[in-house]
Amino acid sequence: MARSFPTLRTCPFAPPPEYERLREQAPLVRTELPGGEIWLVTRHAEAQQVLSGSGISTNPFTPGHPNGLFRAEPYTAEERAEAAKFAAGHFIDLDPPEHSRFRRQLIPEFTVKRVNTLRPGIQALVTELIDDMLAQGSEAELVEAFGLALPSLVICQLLGVPYAEREFFQSRTRQLLTFDNNPEAHHKALVEIREFLSRLITEAEQAPKDDLLGRLVTSGQLTHDELVGVAFLLLVAGHETTANMIPLAVLTLLRHPDQLAALREEPGKWPMAVDELLRYHSIVDWVAFDRVATEDQEIGGQLVRQGEGIFVLGASANRDERAFERPDEFDIERGARHHVAFGYGVHQCLGQNLARAELEISLRTLFERIPTLRVTVDDENVAAKYDGAIFGLKSLPVAW
Repeated sequence: MARSFPTLRTCPFAPPPEYERLREQAPLVRTELPGGEIWLVTRHAEAQQVLSGSGISTNPFTPGHPNGLFRAEPYTAEERAEAAKFAAGHFIDLDPPEHSRFRRQLIPEFTVKRVNTLRPGIQALVTELIDDMLAQGSEAELVEAFGLALPSLVICQLLGVPYAEREFFQSRTRQLLTFDNNPEAHHKALVEIREFLSRLITEAEQAPKDDLLGRLVTSGQLTHDELVGVAFLLLVAGHETTANMIPLAVLTLLRHPDQLAALREEPGKWPMAVDELLRYHSIVDWVAFDRVATEDQEIGGQLVRQGEGIFVLGASANRDERAFERPDEFDIERGARHHVAFGYGVHQCLGQNLARAELEISLRTLFERIPTLRVTVDDENVAAKYDGAIFGLKSLPVAW
């Protein structure tokens, strides 16, 4: 049995130390939450089985779902009704066929072909941000000036959200994704960001523009509340994950100068390097990988019964030596496309093509434009989000 869950990281370059022991122990391991026991999936093959298999639900209202076990007392009827008010449009928590209804609406916005049309715009934003950093001197705080700024600009343009509102939604998102045992603050942030998005949807309904929200409104396939839920997911997931990955990737590449030199020499390797960075860090880990069995089934030689909750440990699966040779080594030549950093199966991240494009363009351009870039703190003094639901860096001071 795992000693505790969630287990926090202690290093910017590695998952929680206990994950290796859990993988050696078994592909599925029991752990205790305040409300009962659940399964943790530790290995890659079993992670793919759970994330793509039948007889598995992601819906948090399904009996036995692990999200309901983080507290000792069951949710009251009033609390469940309150949660249901925010469920509309939250399609990552839906099972097919209802999940498929939303995904069909959104897939055309995130295809490789569609993302390729966005690349020139992303490149222009990256260039402008680097110009601004260079104009201000020979040092910068990379998280704020570049890592957070770029995904915020991209998702604002994509959704039609005014960029002037970025500080509002970034602060609320940080509150939502912090383990601070403050449910009142979490609820307040959730309400405020959804009210903000509801106003934007109302404006789009009255005068739709040629942006993602405008096209969704014009389609007439989603209700107002569903549109708010979709916008919420895209806004939070669309900037927070990539914003955390960019500074981590910069730090990692600077700590592997030989591999960075290879990328400068052969820029065609950047897509492969991005996938290795995604595998290596696995910043989302278990947060989006909550499941519950809806029928008895065998997973990894273990009988999992109907109603038993499951969390897939993505950061553990992506360090599984059964799937990746020398998994704790960072290697841009690995060819790690089969990682589960974006999930797997029907719930695989809708925006993965956009995230890959942002990472590739931002990192390649940053190191081309500032070849002398360096981090000005030692690894042990890097401020990391060890208390965050999504891992990343709080700050990364750099100079050139």
